[in-house]
Amino acid sequence: MQSAEVLHSKIFQKLEKRLRKLVGKAIHDYNMIENGDRVMVCLSGGKDSYTMLDLLLALQRKAPVKFELFAVNLDQKQPGFREHVLPNYLTSLGVSYRIVEEDTYTIVKSIIPEGKTMCGLCSRLRRGILYRIANEEGATKIALGHHRDDIVETLFLNMFYAGKLKAMPPKLLSDDGKNVVIRPLAYCSENDIEQYAQIRNFPIIPCKVCSSQQNLQRTEIKEMLQTWEKENPGRIDSLFRSLQNVCPSHLADTQLFDFAGLGRQ
Repeated sequence: MQSAEVLHSKIFQKLEKRLRKLVGKAIHDYNMIENGDRVMVCLSGGKDSYTMLDLLLALQRKAPVKFELFAVNLDQKQPGFREHVLPNYLTSLGVSYRIVEEDTYTIVKSIIPEGKTMCGLCSRLRRGILYRIANEEGATKIALGHHRDDIVETLFLNMFYAGKLKAMPPKLLSDDGKNVVIRPLAYCSENDIEQYAQIRNFPIIPCKVCSSQQNLQRTEIKEMLQTWEKENPGRIDSLFRSLQNVCPSHLADTQLFDFAGLGRQ
């Protein structure tokens, strides 16, 4: 009989191997990281960004190309944010970092009416600040911790509430053309990331603002997808693969396909 400790170790090794392989594949498929890159890893204190940094550090040691990693945390002055946690953690790893203090919380609270969702404005403010920091630090890539489930959820959010067939791309050029955003966890499931973070015992800093908003559209979408996954295991993975197998001639966008010209001699 195997001891619980040995079994637990084998489960983690298998999980770690799977996640490293998926991150490596995503980086390769979308040419996310190139030789000489200076990658700004955005840390929120949540399970996803901790896992992303952990896996990128592991891949950095074995990658055929040389690249630099440095971490950035945006302290948005949200109530209860434990500002000492990330500096202590990153120092223990020997990872260079920068903590940026910007009171976007007060700005959002002053603009968004009580009871309304704050995430949209908060996200836009955060993204603008991170782009600025990336330019100041000479970053060639900005790594965000969005995973496969985030991407599929965004697809349905845009379809249901914006009338667009649009998700989060694994790699994105900012509108001003100055920043390249990458999502190394694009192929990784949230369930795997959650298990990995629990085993690694990362010092999670929960976002009390997000958790206090229960009626979010994203929460509804997440619950819908989780129900589908329970009823039909593999459904979320299939939905993600559909984003990689697009057939414009079988949709209805006249800008992507010349429907008017069909049948002309």
